Amino acid sequence: MRTYKIAAIPADGIGPEVISAGISVLEGLAKRMGTFEMTFKTFDWGSDYYKKHGVMMPADGLTQLKPFDAIYFGAVGAPDIPDHITLWGLRLQICQTFDQYANVRPTRILPGISSPLRNAAPGDLDWVIVRENSEGEYSGSGGRVHRGLPEEVAMEVSVFTRVGVTRIMRYAFKLAQSRPRKFLTVVTKSNAQRHGMVMWDEIAAEVAAEFPDVTWDKMLVDAMTVRMTLHPKTLDTIVATNLHADVLSDLAGALAGSIGVAPTANIDPERRFPSMFEPIHGSAFDNTGKGIANPVASFWTAAQMLEHLGEPAAATRLMRAVEHVCASGVMTPDVGGKATTKDVTAAVVDAIYGSNA
Repeated sequence: MRTYKIAAIPADGIGPEVISAGISVLEGLAKRMGTFEMTFKTFDWGSDYYKKHGVMMPADGLTQLKPFDAIYFGAVGAPDIPDHITLWGLRLQICQTFDQYANVRPTRILPGISSPLRNAAPGDLDWVIVRENSEGEYSGSGGRVHRGLPEEVAMEVSVFTRVGVTRIMRYAFKLAQSRPRKFLTVVTKSNAQRHGMVMWDEIAAEVAAEFPDVTWDKMLVDAMTVRMTLHPKTLDTIVATNLHADVLSDLAGALAGSIGVAPTANIDPERRFPSMFEPIHGSAFDNTGKGIANPVASFWTAAQMLEHLGEPAAATRLMRAVEHVCASGVMTPDVGGKATTKDVTAAVVDAIYGSNA
């Protein structure tokens, strides 16, 4: 029997609630499949750890994580700690050190969930956004000088390298090639950003020549928001920079009904390090402890984790169970239901064992 070692980092806000739910579902799924097992080790890193130790994770934290097959991450951020401390101290430190350069965010309207788009139904919106996850606008390059003085300057430098852009384009084209429509949209802003984004466009065209069976087009990021809203059926696979995809994927989640159901995978395609899987909804402190956090995103990203680990049948069974539960109306308040986190979790476990999955 195959055994997978998973590092769980619930972290902040509703993170512990949804990761606990996800672990319950994954354990039930493993028992139902009978072909693999998953062992979990939970790390108490995050904002509470920071308040005690002055850091978000211990100095040897990455060394502790490296032997695991995958990382199951909750959410990071606290209202009483600056966001750049919580983000760079944990999540981005893991992503960048483990070179998880492909951030993959699938979006579709799940059965039972209403989209704000007029007349949209399940099947009308089925996208995968590929976000460059290691450089671009979030490279961490720049600095501040003359702090507090009238002449204070802050510089945030976007970094685009040929290696970084080429590998994310190649990943996106391969992903588009694997999907039925074989269609990729490259998001850019090269009309205004005339250096890095022009190179981005040039490399996209170079890589496209390697994939003659993939149709592709190019769209300015501001026009892309209009296209996503008014013409969602014209899109399939999307690739964008770190910042652009960060914004567009939240819009995508909202158009699908709620970012509470939106997953993401931080992938090291070369598998030198463990990849990390997380919901994108954030720590949502306003819902913490109320028992109403939506666990669907944590289930969906768990399915992404299973696919990455080489368990596609288990991933399919999990998503069928999630879709069955949503279609039956067992949903949390953020998507119009009345169920609790525990209700949804129990229903998904039951569906995994039932004939609907």
